[in-house]
Amino acid sequence: QPQASGGGLVQPGGSLTLSCAASGFTLTHYNIGWFRQAPGKEREGVACTSSSGGRFIYVGSGKGRFTISRDNAKNTVYLQMTSLKPEDTAVYYCARAPNVCSGYDGIYDYWGQETLVTVSS
Repeated sequence: QPQASGGGLVQPGGSLTLSCAASGFTLTHYNIGWFRQAPGKEREGVACTSSSGGRFIYVGSGKGRFTISRDNAKNTVYLQMTSLKPEDTAVYYCARAPNVCSGYDGIYDYWGQETLVTVSS
């Protein structure tokens, strides 16, 4: 099961890196996506890294600010977020997809516990 961590309170304009550790499976075989859900809003796809090394940013406001990467040796995926805005405040999840990357959450088969990101002064 994926295990997300690294959330916290950060000021607007700050940076944060979230980690998603693969527990019980080998990261190299799977696509890993990040999702978020802000209060009162639907869950949305943020980014995904494919098993072949592809990287995708789905949330429009994240392009240029968010970077997804993976360290297969550490069995961990990272979501680096810079220039954070109050609207990035959300619960963030990582999840595993066996076949492809997508911003659609229906294809992900295992979800980890959330980590909360709060962007506020």
